[in-house]
Amino acid sequence: MKKSIKVTPKKRRGRPATGRDPHVTSRMPGALITDVETWASANGTTRSEAIRRLVEIGLSVGKPRGQTSNRTSAEIKHLAGQAIDEMADPKASIDEKASRKRRLMSGPEEFRDDRVDLQKAKK
Repeated sequence: MKKSIKVTPKKRRGRPATGRDPHVTSRMPGALITDVETWASANGTTRSEAIRRLVEIGLSVGKPRGQTSNRTSAEIKHLAGQAIDEMADPKASIDEKASRKRRLMSGPEEFRDDRVDLQKAKK
């Protein structure tokens, strides 16, 4: 019996895979590259490592905060109430103390619209 022709797989073009993370390129203005290089030299890294670290920092900053649970909110309000009670003016009447505590717990009027823990009134 004759020997069959041995089929060898075709070689792929280019550099062989290194098993590392994929290569990503991007275009940046010269001033931004200068800023990245300045940051890299101040932190003792290369430009590539600086770009990776700066992207990680930027992505971690943009993560939204988690919603506070009702139980946690209640505990926070209780602790704030205790702290206000400890600092209250002992000479003030009970009604005056309660009024001051309510105002402190609800916060300044100019910031009430910005609070994320309060539901907004429908307009």
